[in-house]
Amino acid sequence: MTAPPLATSSSSGCFWSETFALHGSVTPMVLRRVVIFGVIGLAVWMLASFTHSVAGWTVTPFEFIGVVLGLLLVLRTNSGYDRWYEARKLWGGIVNQSRNLAILGTTYGPRDERWQREFAKWTAAFPHIARHSLRGERQLDDIAKLLGGDTPRVAAAQHMPCYVAARISRLLLEAVRAGEMNPFAFHQAEKERLMLIDHIGACERILKTPLATAFSIEIRRYLFVYLATLPLALVDKVGVLTPLFTMLIAYPLLSLDQIGVDLQNPFSKLRLSHLPLDEISSAIECNVLALLEEPELDPVLKQPEFPPAPEIHDSPAQKPRTPVRPPLPAPVVAYAEA
Repeated sequence: MTAPPLATSSSSGCFWSETFALHGSVTPMVLRRVVIFGVIGLAVWMLASFTHSVAGWTVTPFEFIGVVLGLLLVLRTNSGYDRWYEARKLWGGIVNQSRNLAILGTTYGPRDERWQREFAKWTAAFPHIARHSLRGERQLDDIAKLLGGDTPRVAAAQHMPCYVAARISRLLLEAVRAGEMNPFAFHQAEKERLMLIDHIGACERILKTPLATAFSIEIRRYLFVYLATLPLALVDKVGVLTPLFTMLIAYPLLSLDQIGVDLQNPFSKLRLSHLPLDEISSAIECNVLALLEEPELDPVLKQPEFPPAPEIHDSPAQKPRTPVRPPLPAPVVAYAEA
């Protein structure tokens, strides 16, 4: 089974293809809002042109307000990106701990084929179950082949990752009680299993603690008032181009707002730039199950046996001479003066 390639960084993409790309962009999500503010700009221009009752406002206050609004949006976007990046580091830990746990089990665990396959199965299933749990999914059809008849039990568990971790812990306990795993390897495997639970708990903290609602509401109110009144300052400056300039200013501001919202949940497939959890989970499964196909290794490491070194006999001509001690110095006798 070949592991699927993980998503690569978009920095290597073509400049023009990414400039005009719609897939993965917030443009389809904010386009309707941009058009609405363009319609508001059109209404202001028509009112000013046909009734001469709308006096243009000065642009200077909007310049200062735009700077403050941009800082707030950047702050929100950075907060969302911090959550996204932290989630990626946690899943990097899940990758490492899953591999370490599988290596410990297949190397230091019992040689029983049933135990080996059960341990590898539950270790490979943990990333898949963690992914489904973070997305609130209970349909495990994609890993039914891996779990077999245990699939309904996992789906019915109150907390699916805890159920899988408990099954791994029971297998480790079974091995150490049977005397087929040394206590040191058991404690190391338990340490890796505990870190898996720590990582999924941290992911749940990110999922269940979004950005404060009050902060989001105030930013969007501020943004709406700014963009709705901006045509009043532009109508005397650009005239018929008021709707166009309004949309050009609204597009980046609304895009930053939407990006900040989407980055708050890096696990859902409905969000832009969500983490490639499907590919990561499948890659871990391939790595873990591949260990079962490796040639049998003796868990007890033995020192290599080297042939005895040949004895070396000195020839009579090369017999060592008896070391000759250097003569002792003559004793110093002190004579008293007469």
